Amino acid sequence: MDILLQSAPGGGMGTSLLMMVAIIAVFYFFMIRPQQKKQKDVQKAREAMKVGDKVVTAGGIHGRIKEIGETWVLVEVADGVKLKFEKTSVFASANDVATT
Repeated sequence: MDILLQSAPGGGMGTSLLMMVAIIAVFYFFMIRPQQKKQKDVQKAREAMKVGDKVVTAGGIHGRIKEIGETWVLVEVADGVKLKFEKTSVFASANDVATT
């Protein structure tokens, strides 16, 4: 019975190393890589913004872009009411979002 409980010499180290590599691969392909792709898509969308686009901010404010600066966006939320936001807080274009 003692023979069954003993592992082969050196086999434990190789198996542990293989498991660590497998865990790292799973984390990369299922967590890190999709997040990086999503960030690239959001960055491309921000770079493509232009004056007149309808946008939604991180706080849920809907409006239309009136001016774009280096790090900020001026959004008109009502007639004559303009708010300045950081570009990083403007996430989605609302061109395809149905308005009520």
